[in-house]
Amino acid sequence: MFPYFTLFNRIIGMYPIMVLIGVFAVGIYVCNICKKNGYDDNIAIIFLLLVSIGVVLGGHILYTIVNYKEIIYLVNNKESLNSLDGILNSFTTIFGGNIFYGGLLGGILAGIIYMKNKPQNFYLADIVTPAIPLFHFFGRIGCFLGGCCFGIKSSFGITFHNSFVEIANGVSRFPVQLLEAIFNIILFFILANFRKRGMFKDRLLYIYLLIYSIGRFFIEFLRGDSYRGFFFIFSTSQIISILIISFILIKLLYKIILKKDQR
Repeated sequence: MFPYFTLFNRIIGMYPIMVLIGVFAVGIYVCNICKKNGYDDNIAIIFLLLVSIGVVLGGHILYTIVNYKEIIYLVNNKESLNSLDGILNSFTTIFGGNIFYGGLLGGILAGIIYMKNKPQNFYLADIVTPAIPLFHFFGRIGCFLGGCCFGIKSSFGITFHNSFVEIANGVSRFPVQLLEAIFNIILFFILANFRKRGMFKDRLLYIYLLIYSIGRFFIEFLRGDSYRGFFFIFSTSQIISILIISFILIKLLYKIILKKDQR
């Protein structure tokens, strides 16, 4: 793998580089769509910046919740906070990780808050929705290069040797990061085509959440890492997937029943 490179005696990780490429790809895609449809791309940029704040906060907050045992450990071992290095290390341990679903839900919440204040810009929801799996595609490539979010042990796999996550090294593991990257880029093209053809207008986000949640639920069985958290037999992401799928199906069923009653 290629988790990092050295530039001017500084170690630069490939994951943040891929995330940065993903950010630029999203910006180019969204601004291009806005210009083609006669919308102000400056408004889209502001919207993306606000959503990005929600993504960052949501991803770190969910990681902290899932890894609550680290907080309990620090509370019981306060002596580790006696120095600046100890405080910084503890802060990194608690808030240093990121879970995609937390970022997704945080970004959606930020978008909802924006739309309530600027309902005239609701058109942005359909434009930005395909950009979510586009960004996620680059993120998962970054995970693969860095060796994080690794897969289960498998004879059909890739062996990491220099991953930042020690447990991932020296064992043949299924390239689940690449599988999810492929899943996301296909989903991007599907959603972009739906938007272009005017399908599922104002409901494209629901379509994305439904398709992605179903796919993510099954992909999780191929994950080999455990720091994303588990509750009973399911991972945190699988539980969130189930909740999202249930919410959308209930909402769909409610609309069907409501239409029948109005006839």
